[in-house]
Amino acid sequence: MLNHAMKTRFILVSSFLISALSFAAEQRPNVLLIMADDLRDFGGAFTRQVVKTPNLDRLRARGTTFERAYVQYPVCNPSRSSMMTGLRAEQTGVVGNDTRLRERMPDVVTMPQLCKEGGWQSHAFGKLFHLGGGRNTQLRERWMDAGRSWHTAQAYEATETGRKMITGRNVTGGALKWCSWGAADGNDEDQPDGQIAAATVAMIEKLGSTPWFIGCGFMKPHDPFIAPKKYFDLYPSASLKPWHDPAGMDAVRPESVGFGEYGRAFGKFTDQEWLELFRAYCACTTFMDAQLGRVLDVLDQNNLWDKTLVIFVGDHGYHTGERQWWNKNTLFERSCHAPFIIAAPGMKGGQTSRSLVEFVDLYPTVADFCGLKMPHAPAGVSLRPVLQDHAASVKDAAFTLVTRMPPLHAQSVRTDRWRLTRWSDGVTELFDHDADPEELHEVSAQHTDVVTRLSAKLDTLPPFKP
Repeated sequence: MLNHAMKTRFILVSSFLISALSFAAEQRPNVLLIMADDLRDFGGAFTRQVVKTPNLDRLRARGTTFERAYVQYPVCNPSRSSMMTGLRAEQTGVVGNDTRLRERMPDVVTMPQLCKEGGWQSHAFGKLFHLGGGRNTQLRERWMDAGRSWHTAQAYEATETGRKMITGRNVTGGALKWCSWGAADGNDEDQPDGQIAAATVAMIEKLGSTPWFIGCGFMKPHDPFIAPKKYFDLYPSASLKPWHDPAGMDAVRPESVGFGEYGRAFGKFTDQEWLELFRAYCACTTFMDAQLGRVLDVLDQNNLWDKTLVIFVGDHGYHTGERQWWNKNTLFERSCHAPFIIAAPGMKGGQTSRSLVEFVDLYPTVADFCGLKMPHAPAGVSLRPVLQDHAASVKDAAFTLVTRMPPLHAQSVRTDRWRLTRWSDGVTELFDHDADPEELHEVSAQHTDVVTRLSAKLDTLPPFKP
C-alpha cells in the first residue's frame, strides 16, 4: 500500500509525464512538402515581370526564399532521389529516369519514411518520387515508394474532358513526342494538378491535429505543356519576348548543351515556335501556382501555419531558350538553380537568403525541426541557422553532377562568384558570375588559379562510378 506522501508523489510524476508527452506531441510539426516539376527559378527571360505567380509570392511572404539553391542532379528522378535521401547522386547511384531508388538503395530511410516511422501520418499526392511503371499498378506504387515512404500514395491523370485540346500542337512536327502544348478544355480538376490540390486539401482536413507529413507533387510546368485555356488567355503572344542568345556568346563542347536529338530539333525552331513554347510554359506555371493557392488556403482556414513546416521546391531548373535549349540536364545556372522556399513555425517571414544551399540540406532540416535523428550521415546540413537569420551562411559551395554516354560525366561547383564545371576527360568550363550572370563567356584560360582552387573542392566529392 502507498502512503499519502507516496501517492501524492506518484500523481505528480504521472501528471508531469503526461504533460511532457502531450507537450512533445504538440511540438511535432506537420510537414508539407510541395514540389513543382521542371519549374525554373527567376532569371533570363523568365522574370517576375512576365510570369504570374501570386501564390508563390504569398508563400514567400510567409517564409524564407533561398535565392541560391542548387540541385545535385538536374533531372527529375536523380534529383528527387537525392533530395529524399539527403545524399548526393554520386552516393545514390541514381543518375537517370529509368532506375528506381530502391534498386540502388533498398534499405535507405527516406525523409518521409523517417517521419512515418516516427509517428507521423505520411501521404503522397502526385509526383514526389519519380513516377514510372506505366499502366502496371503494382510497379507504379513501387516507383512512388508506397508503403515504405508513405502510408498511401496516389497518382492522377487528366479526365476525358481535360484531354481535349481547344488549340495546340507539337512544335517539332512529332520528332519529339513530348514537345507539345495545348490549351485544354474543362476546368482545373480536369487536369492532374487540380486533382492533386483537391486531394491534398481533403487529407489535411481529414487528419486534423494528428501530426502529418504530406507530399503534394504538382506535375506542371513539365511537358507536355497543357493547362486549361484560361491560363493561356493570361499571356497574349504579343506581350511576351522569349530569350534570344546575345551575339558573341562563347561556344562550349557539344555535351554541355545542345546534344542529341533534342539539340537537332531545337536548332530548327523558328521564333514562332520559341514563342509558343514560352507562352505555354508561363501558362502552365500560373496554373500550378493557382493549385498551390488552394493548398495555402487550407492552412489559413485551419490555422496551421504555426504548426506546419511548409516547403516548396522545384526538382531542378530549366532552360527556356538559353543556348538554344528547351530542357534541363545541363550544368549551367538555369538548369542547376531551382526554387526553394521554407516557411517554418516560429521563424520570421518575408526573408530572402543569399546563402548557398543544396537540396541535400532539406532532409537534415526536416529531421531537425521534427526532433528526429538522422538514420545515416547526410551530405547536407540543417538550414535552421539561415531560417533564424537570413544573413547567415551554412556553406561556401554547391555541387551538381551530370552524366552523358558512359564513361563521360561532369561535376560542377558553384561558389559566391564562380561556377566551375570539370568533365571526366579533363575539360573545364569556368564562368564568372560577378561579371557574367548568364554564363555567356568561358574564362578558364584567364583564371587558372581559380580552376585549381575550385578543382580541389570537386576532389572532396564522393567518387562517381559510371
